[in-house]
Amino acid sequence: MSIIVLLIPITLVMGAIGLGAFFWAMKANQFDDLEGDARRILQAEDRPRPPRHRSDREVAR
Repeated sequence: MSIIVLLIPITLVMGAIGLGAFFWAMKANQFDDLEGDARRILQAEDRPRPPRHRSDREVAR
């Protein structure tokens, strides 16, 4: 029974932190352009990827 006295306040504090983070994200306009992000991930990249550098182990082989 004594563990409930500890867990309930911890749960309420964690919930308040999560709710505060959500309202901060809303105020900071983090959720404004959801459609743009969904389309941007499907577009081809304009720039080619840089060449992968070979590590010292691969060069020594």
